[in-house]
Amino acid sequence: MKQRNAGLFDWLFDGFIYGFLILLVIATLYPLLYVLFASFSDAGQLMVNKGLLWKPLGFSIEAYKSVINNPGILIGYRNTLFIVVAGVVINLFMTALGAYVLSRKNVMWNNLFMFIIVFTMFFGGGLIPLYLIVKNVGLLDSLWSTIVPFAIGTFNLIIMRTSFMGIPDSLEESAKIDGANHLTILFRIILPLSMPVIAVMILYYAVDKWNGWFYASIFLKSRELFPLQLVLREILISNSTESMTSGASAGDQHQIGETIKYATIMVATVPILCVYPFVQRFFVKGVMIGSLKG
Repeated sequence: MKQRNAGLFDWLFDGFIYGFLILLVIATLYPLLYVLFASFSDAGQLMVNKGLLWKPLGFSIEAYKSVINNPGILIGYRNTLFIVVAGVVINLFMTALGAYVLSRKNVMWNNLFMFIIVFTMFFGGGLIPLYLIVKNVGLLDSLWSTIVPFAIGTFNLIIMRTSFMGIPDSLEESAKIDGANHLTILFRIILPLSMPVIAVMILYYAVDKWNGWFYASIFLKSRELFPLQLVLREILISNSTESMTSGASAGDQHQIGETIKYATIMVATVPILCVYPFVQRFFVKGVMIGSLKG
């Protein structure tokens, strides 16, 4: 009798857990699905709808046509891709160099350097000094102003340093006996053995660069330099969809403008979502290695 009650309790408990997880997945996915359905909906029907969306209301791709034909979106895509590609390459290179030096056990004042680096996670100079530095070095109103000042992320540096410290010292010693210098050890031994962490760093940096808009809004003044997220912010907050609805009447512009907002969100969000499945298998392993070893 006790075994039967225990089996019934386990079955009910498992059912509760699965039901809760299903509800959690729905609550997580539905906002994205809502935006997707709204972007493919007819503008007039979407404006009069007051409830939830479970499918597109009158299938239409006019919003996506307007988004694709908008030169600001294409320019934003070009700028964002440059920031992501150049930024991730610089971030990985600088972070790997810093992590390698700080992970060596014979570096003088290693603990002092780590204290200074960690100190920057809690205390910063502020926005105005950063702006003045960017201006004085000639990076203002340049895409490099969103890349160079943020070449190393402190948290990512600590993760990569901890991962490097977990690699056996015997490999480095063997390489030095064979005549390898530090750059050879880093790029031929350390980095190939740290691919899970490298994949996590790529994801962290790429998402940060792709979603970045705040510093771009401060350092960039020319519209032809605006990244995609800054264009998206302008459309959503400033409600500036007139350039994409110039051929419609005033009433239709307001309606089409609503679907254009949702279509722009999808265009700006889907590419970075497509990156995650390719690095998912490295994600948990890389984070655990970088946070537990050492």
